[in-house]
Order: sequence, then structure tokens, then C-alpha cells
Amino acid sequence: MVLNRHVGCTERRMRLMGGVGAVAIALTLAGCGGSGGSSVGSYGFPQVTQDDKAAITVWVDADRSGAADAFKKANPDVKVNVVTYDGSANGSNSFRTKVQLFDRAGSGWPDVVFSTQNNDAAWASQKSNGKQAFAAVLNSGLVPKSTLDGFTQGSLAPCTVEGKVYCLRNDLAQVALWYNKDLLDKFGYSLPTTWEEYQALGEKAAKEHPGYIVGAAGDSFAPEIYFWSGKCQANGITGPTSVTVDTESTECKRVASMLDVLIKNGTVPNLSVFTPEFVKKYTGKVLLMPGPAWYAGAIFNNPQSLNVPAGQLGVAAPLAWQGDSPATGNVGGGTWFVSSHSKNLKAAEKFVEFVTTADDYQVNVAPGYPAYASAAEKWVKKQESSGYYATDLQALIKAGSQIWTGWGSGVFSQEAIWAKTITPAIAGGKNLVDLLPEWGTAIKNQAQVNGYTVK
Repeated sequence: MVLNRHVGCTERRMRLMGGVGAVAIALTLAGCGGSGGSSVGSYGFPQVTQDDKAAITVWVDADRSGAADAFKKANPDVKVNVVTYDGSANGSNSFRTKVQLFDRAGSGWPDVVFSTQNNDAAWASQKSNGKQAFAAVLNSGLVPKSTLDGFTQGSLAPCTVEGKVYCLRNDLAQVALWYNKDLLDKFGYSLPTTWEEYQALGEKAAKEHPGYIVGAAGDSFAPEIYFWSGKCQANGITGPTSVTVDTESTECKRVASMLDVLIKNGTVPNLSVFTPEFVKKYTGKVLLMPGPAWYAGAIFNNPQSLNVPAGQLGVAAPLAWQGDSPATGNVGGGTWFVSSHSKNLKAAEKFVEFVTTADDYQVNVAPGYPAYASAAEKWVKKQESSGYYATDLQALIKAGSQIWTGWGSGVFSQEAIWAKTITPAIAGGKNLVDLLPEWGTAIKNQAQVNGYTVK
């Protein structure tokens, strides 16, 4: 379902993206020399002399190579050099590392980069060691406002730092409630609409149908499914270097208490959904499972995983706590960046706008739920027409605009903290409620190591 950003004349070249049809307006910088020259354009940041005929270099992961192919087919007049890399997957941080090397060398930056990570805007928007930020600002005229307004509400939050947009979202990974309609009907269970009802169903299933499950808590992204959806302020990014961490709030405790009950009775096992053990033990045994949009293809409709037969899998809107408004978390989704160093911002902007909004890619080719609203609606209709699902998929559209904004996208990895601090402790029999202070301390320590002021 799944970039970086980071003064002198070199530094002043970096914060730019070319709007479709936009003409770079160059103002000569006093005292600035160097190859190609440097200018402050109408987008408010320094840029090198533009060349509308220059080829652009685009970095994609293997799964996004189809995006580059679709763009080249639709725009044969634009010269594109495609480079495949790991997309910074699994926290490799390769995008940031490579940009730091280019910063030192003063050259080599790609024009466009795709990343599987949502926290790259936190660093790519900032100057690093006196060097200009890598990411171009997109909402100062580079990308048309009408395009930016077309993204699903809240979807550009991970790309936005202090009111400036530094990337475009490729896809969303909103959490919804997946369920097996046949099993619920067979056992006479009603579909829960609140987390309290969800817990009650888990307790009932443990007694009446032991071995069946209602979720899983063994993955590093478990906090994004349960705690983010529960409005637990463990990751309240409030600025480029500020974060609020309150893991002992009522919102955090209610989630932890629920999971303690369901982990203990076996209906939410502390086991990764990607392990052979999980597949062997729980194929045909999943009653419910809160999880991201990409669970449909990666977990359920996958011969190498749970392989749920056609006509059984349904999806419902995110659960809410009683008396609280609905909210959900987000587990991944990719981002596209334009380099502020690009010599052809016009072509770079045209590329990122195409791959995030055009039906030729997002509807016809893309495997994940598009972040662009109109493309998402068409994508959902296409999935529904497959005949695989037991329900329509409108709940995914609803969930897409209910991602809680109180959980931010900082430089540090919440998933890495959880995997190191909490997962082994749960395996050792400890209660999540008792672990909340330890989790909070681990987050604060990691945030401070990365230069954050913690509240």
C-alpha cells in the first residue's frame, strides 16, 4: 500500500517545483555565480536556470515503475530517465542518505522521487548542514491550487510543514474494519460499530468459538491501527521540531485495556500477519480485522496469505469509541517529491501531477487506494466490479477522510519504537496498560535524539 526533504547560492537553488504550464521567472541573485546560474523564481525559493527541454530523472520503487511507464506513454514529448531503488522501504532511509551525499557533492539530485514513507517531508523540507532543502514547495504556485484541493481531505497532512506542502500523496492506507460476512452470519454475530462492541464480540468469540480471531497485534504498525484510530496522542507532531507525547491519556488507556483483554483471550494474537505461522493458524478463522486498505490484496485476496474465497470479504467504516467522533489511523501510503534543484521544474511538476491524479495510472494501473479523491472513487468502482467482495467498498471512501490529524509524521519511526519496546514485552506476558509509561519514555527519548522538543 507504502522521500526526503531537506545557504549561500547553492542552498538557494533547492526549494522549487514546476507547475503545469508555469513559466519560471528568474531574478539574478546578487553575488551568485556557478554553473547554470541561480535565481529566485515566482514560487518563492531559489532555482537554477530552467530548461524546458531538459530530461528529468525520476526515482521509483519496483511497484511504481508502472507510473513512469504510464506517464511516458501519455507524454512522449517529455524526456524521462527512470531509476529504480528500494523506495526507502522498511525504514532503509536510503532516500535521505543519498540526498545527503548529493548535498555534499553539490550535484546529482534526481528531479522526482517516490518514497514509501510518510515522514520524509519532516526532513526534506528543512535545511541540512547549511544546504538548501531538497523538497520544492508545491503550494506557492508550482502545483495548481485546483489540483491540491482535489486530494482527499487531510491526505496531504504528512506532506505539510508549517503551512507549506512539500509532496503529493500517491495512495492512502486508511484503516477500516474488514470482516468475513459468511462467518458472522454463520455464528449469528452482529457487525460492531463501536470499539466497545468490538471488544464484546471478541470476548464472546473466545468463549463460543475459540481459535477464531478479531484482529492481530504482532506487527510494528499495530499502534497505527489501534492507538492512532483511538486518538491516542503518542505522536502529536506540532511543528518541524516539536512533538506532544501523552501515552497515559484516557484515550491511550482505553485502547490498551481493550487490547489486553483480547490479546489474553487469544482473539487478537501478538503475531505478525505476514508470518507463515499466522497464515497456517488463522486461514479461515478471521472473523474481523481492523486494518489498512491494502489488507484487501496483501492479506485477504492473496493465495500466499489468507486467501479468503470470493463473496465472503466485506468492509465496514472505522469503529468509534462511544460518545466520540469516528476516527481512523493510516498505515503507509506513498509520497512523491519534486527536487528544488531541478532544471526542468515544469516537467517534474507535470510528472508528479500525472502520477497522483491521472486515471491512466491511478485508476487503471495503481494497486493502492488513490489519495486523489476523484481517482479514488473510480478506483473503488473498479474494485467493486471484480465481484470478489461481499459488500460495496464505500466504507473505504468514508474512512479516507476520517484519518485523525492528531498523529503526525515526524522524522523518527513510531513503528521501530513499538517493535523494540512493546512487541517483546507483550510476548513476555506484560500488560499494555502497564507498558504505556515505558512506551511514552521511549518515544520521548527517540524524539529528543532527533532534535525534537517534547511536551
